[in-house]
Amino acid sequence: MPPVPQASADNIRNVVLVGDAGTGKTTLVEAALLATGALTRAGRVEDSNTVSDYDPVEMRQQRSINLTLAPTAYDGLKLNLIDTPGYADFVGDLRAGLRAGDAALFIVSAADGLTAATRMLWAECAQAGTPRAVILTKLDHQRSSFEESVQQLKDALGDGVLPLYLPTYASDGHTISGLIGLLSQEVADYSSGSRQKQPADAEQLEAIQDDRARLIESIVTESEDETLLDAWVAGEDLDIDTVIADMEKAVVRGEFYPLIPINPVTGLAIQEVLELVAKGFPSPLEHRAVTATTPDGKVLKPLTCDPDGPLLAEVIKTTSEPYVGKLSLVRVFSGTLRPEAPVHVSGHFAADSSHQDHDVDERIGSLFSPLGKSQQLVSECRAGDICAVAKLGRAETGDTLSGVDNPMLLQPWQVPQPLLPTAIEARTKSDEDKLAKALGRLLAEDPSLWLESKEDTGQQVLWCLGEAHLDVVMDRLANVYGVAVDTAPLRVSLRETFADTGQGHGRNVKQSGGHGQYGVCDIEVEPLPQGAGFEFVDKVVGGAVPRQYIASVEKGIRTQMARGVIAGYPVTDIRVTLVGGKAHSVDSSDMAFQTAGSLALKDAAEKTRVSLLEPVAEITVVVPDDYVGAVMTDLSIRRGRLTGTDTEGPGFSKVTAEVPEIELTRYVVDLRSMSHGTGHFSRRHVGYQPMPAAQAEKLTASS
Repeated sequence: MPPVPQASADNIRNVVLVGDAGTGKTTLVEAALLATGALTRAGRVEDSNTVSDYDPVEMRQQRSINLTLAPTAYDGLKLNLIDTPGYADFVGDLRAGLRAGDAALFIVSAADGLTAATRMLWAECAQAGTPRAVILTKLDHQRSSFEESVQQLKDALGDGVLPLYLPTYASDGHTISGLIGLLSQEVADYSSGSRQKQPADAEQLEAIQDDRARLIESIVTESEDETLLDAWVAGEDLDIDTVIADMEKAVVRGEFYPLIPINPVTGLAIQEVLELVAKGFPSPLEHRAVTATTPDGKVLKPLTCDPDGPLLAEVIKTTSEPYVGKLSLVRVFSGTLRPEAPVHVSGHFAADSSHQDHDVDERIGSLFSPLGKSQQLVSECRAGDICAVAKLGRAETGDTLSGVDNPMLLQPWQVPQPLLPTAIEARTKSDEDKLAKALGRLLAEDPSLWLESKEDTGQQVLWCLGEAHLDVVMDRLANVYGVAVDTAPLRVSLRETFADTGQGHGRNVKQSGGHGQYGVCDIEVEPLPQGAGFEFVDKVVGGAVPRQYIASVEKGIRTQMARGVIAGYPVTDIRVTLVGGKAHSVDSSDMAFQTAGSLALKDAAEKTRVSLLEPVAEITVVVPDDYVGAVMTDLSIRRGRLTGTDTEGPGFSKVTAEVPEIELTRYVVDLRSMSHGTGHFSRRHVGYQPMPAAQAEKLTASS
């Protein structure tokens, strides 16, 4: 392929491809690589430094679930094509791609229309402030219509969606054979398999005039040159080169979204897409100034895209392979990254994340320009560019790289709360050490993956965004890291408490020759309000239990509380009062009274009613208005207590409820199915409540 240039920022285009799964993002990337010579039809990546095999099937599978970078050269520019996954479970990678890109190609399937998932992806782009162009695929499908698709997009996304090209059709009236450029008024004919350009004929010119007028008016309305709009309104002919130059400004302002119909399988309109990226998309110099802080939170002066400025870069993706090592995909916002240079690595995560904050100095390894399995060495990575960095041992996805003498921190993109818990365990003893190391690498790669070690149940729990996310994690554990892992039924962290007052007698008297054990205590137990925890009261009179052993009784009670008294779950929300006991001048000891306290609590539990408590979460569900009824009914079935409903923007509602956590194990999957992928929710633990008697009896009987 032509060498990918070590370009200055004004000659770089960082383009993120966004779209629902199956719309053709990866096929478009492959077609662009073929068109620019980065990839041959034989599936080879070739340049002066690298020749390597490229497996399109394997790459397509990887890109469907991962953010990947495909750099290439076109018209003297370096294009960094960032392919993002379209599945909801991998929205973290989408947000990383939007952070790294300066503009987006938003891919929509004409056959599938504007799905709910596509609308959510558009909202993600809008929230990130990313300039966009719309790429319309699958127009060769029988139920596809270019005109209907454009109107649907305009209705849903706004009048700023306007075609740059109109399709021309073959003799069957349905197959697209070429395009008419509304600005150039030229026809690009692809019917022969290659692109042939020619001027539009009189009939074609007449047919495009209305669409052409709307397009030019939209562009010049956003122009900084007010004389253009005045001239257009006055009916003057405008210089099309000037209009094309102003198109980029209209795209950057986010009010104009040019649309191109393409067929990436045949290559139709790939050149037109590349021309749009080159002439209509912003360079990194037009990226908004980046505001960083010091690691301790002091806000710093915004930084522009200056290769001579202080180093500020961000790890947008981390991958780790057993025999390759760790590679970090890095976007440089300021300064220049060079091989073997020392850098400061800062990672500060959400308070409820299982990812630990860190601030460390490291020396980076080599720099690469990646494509497929090939890694082309580069001498530096300047502000505005993206590269792969080797040997950043502590770096995780979302971390900030800066100068050792001038450490900085970028606020990482928001990662969704993982809400699908799965208990895992190593299959064999030999897998246990490998599992710990593999999980550490997976956590560094994926900030949306959380790991929880639950002391009360003894389980390791992976928290994922959904079933597809879990499948990928389990596949990498097995096939990349060679760890045999089994899943296990998730044990919810229950609690026990006394439902009524009770008395307990603990007698620990043993004589076996020599020094024996002697400790006797009497206690009263009473329930406390939810969340009160544990209180210990000493009401011993007359020295029945010597002063030095009062704390021993309390310690024994606390130990037994941790073990449970009926089903093996910790006891909470009780007050224990020590009211009496006996001691021996020789055989009494700290351990004897610890045991007596433990026995007394168990005795009290046998004489009164003990309840099981289950954890309760407050959840906030956001769904389109059409699904509110179904959501509320489903929450009631899950023993939820509805606490409120409210509007959440146009067409959406917010439902809040308190639901037992045992009912939420697969709620993220069920909600996605119930709302056709449009609903989401958050949760937070709010306390415990008594478990229904039937379920409690079942658990007690099995313990």
